[in-house]
Amino acid sequence: MTDLYRGKRLAVEKREYLLPNGKRVERVSVHPGNAVAMLPFFEDGSCCLIRQFRFVVGEFILEAPAGTLEPGEDPATAAHRELSEETGFDAETLVPRGWIYTTPGFSDEVIFLYEARGLHPSSLHEKDEDEVIETVRVGRGDLLAMVRDGRISDAKTISLVCRCMGEER
Repeated sequence: MTDLYRGKRLAVEKREYLLPNGKRVERVSVHPGNAVAMLPFFEDGSCCLIRQFRFVVGEFILEAPAGTLEPGEDPATAAHRELSEETGFDAETLVPRGWIYTTPGFSDEVIFLYEARGLHPSSLHEKDEDEVIETVRVGRGDLLAMVRDGRISDAKTISLVCRCMGEER
């Protein structure tokens, strides 16, 4: 194994892997750590998304609030923290909606998914200084249409919409 980069939250390595068919291959793997994402719903059924500038793609995208887990942190604890930081809301209830691999072709990142219910204003609302975020309220009935027409193009958000919209409330 060769470390190509090792930072506070990200490691990139080149190493040899043995495939199930017996073949050996050399690949670059990215290890960003795990994360959480939440789809927060208000009492009227509308949803709180964020519009965030993502410098890598050079544009604002509409997405679910999300964030990175601290080492050893419980995902639900991280979800509560990130929801407050990014939206200014706390949730009474977090409903686990499973998890996803983000890009298993080169990364081992897992995002734990939650549906957030019982929203109320947070007293601990502090956005990270390096984030440009605004909240956007979206009607429940608009979420699937926004996925279909590309207004929501973020994979974690699409996964959350699919996982949360399967049960009518």
